[in-house]
Amino acid sequence: MYYTYMIRCSDNSIYTGITVDPKRRLEEHINKTEKCAKYTLRHEALTMEALWQSEDRVRASRLLKKEFPQIRKKLWKEKFWSQSF
Repeated sequence: MYYTYMIRCSDNSIYTGITVDPKRRLEEHINKTEKCAKYTLRHEALTMEALWQSEDRVRASRLLKKEFPQIRKKLWKEKFWSQSF
């Protein structure tokens, strides 16, 4: 089973990725281990914002490339507007 995830960072940006173990992966990003992404080294990871399950890596990658740009934009706007006022 593969998981496609979104992590909210301290600057309100959203990082997206694919993993087989979401809990371990979030801890790697938060603790900035050597396996964390370059992006989360510069942008502090805070929480898992969303998580989707896929049967295989191909489907998880498709979701990441085709669906996530729109989802990411929506999540960013919702968080941004709720904090602005």
